[in-house]
Amino acid sequence: MISVLVVDAQPLHRLGFRLLLDRTPDTEVVGEAANGAEAVRRACDLRPDVVLMDTRLPGLDGVETTRRIVAAGGRSRVLVLTRSEVDRHAFAVLRAGASGFLLEDTRPEELLAGIRAVAAGGAVIAPALTRRLLDTVAGRLGDELCEPAPTDPRLACLTGREHEILVAIGHGLTNGEIARRFTLSESTVKTHVGRVLAKIGARDRVQAVILAYDLGLAHPCGRHDTARV
Repeated sequence: MISVLVVDAQPLHRLGFRLLLDRTPDTEVVGEAANGAEAVRRACDLRPDVVLMDTRLPGLDGVETTRRIVAAGGRSRVLVLTRSEVDRHAFAVLRAGASGFLLEDTRPEELLAGIRAVAAGGAVIAPALTRRLLDTVAGRLGDELCEPAPTDPRLACLTGREHEILVAIGHGLTNGEIARRFTLSESTVKTHVGRVLAKIGARDRVQAVILAYDLGLAHPCGRHDTARV
């Protein structure tokens, strides 16, 4: 059973999520919160598997709320919902530690799949958002992303193959696509991905993508793959 804390300023939205999740066999709503400060407290008290959170909250916004929940070091993982395809908080929320980012018009089955993926330790970003999000970030950071990245100690511990895997993750390739690119089995790729995440200290693939952009391993100067996390 996946426990979920629903965080949204709108009572009707919270009710809708509760009705959907409580009638799904493997999910249950263990609590609700109407603002960021309440969300942080309830996440600490309830220790839900997933915090389903709107980006627009009174008081603490979604970015700071996510940062505090993740910084608490509990097991809770944050899945963020947004009303807009180009939400100015999107990258900031992911950098703060969110494990997923979906649009509010996502179909119920896709939302449930996202909750399950995040609860299992994975990451999910709406397909409509992924490439746009990364390109927007790259454009905002400017040409500095095209310069060679300084040596980072997190990269020094990677093997050559693991470095290649991190670059591929940064370009949004799935395990299957990485397997085909390097002529590996998907199980081998999964093992490599797990080792990469552990060595660079990333909670999930989303955080690995962000690191790859930060270090200049993925940027608009290279070819644009269709990004999927």
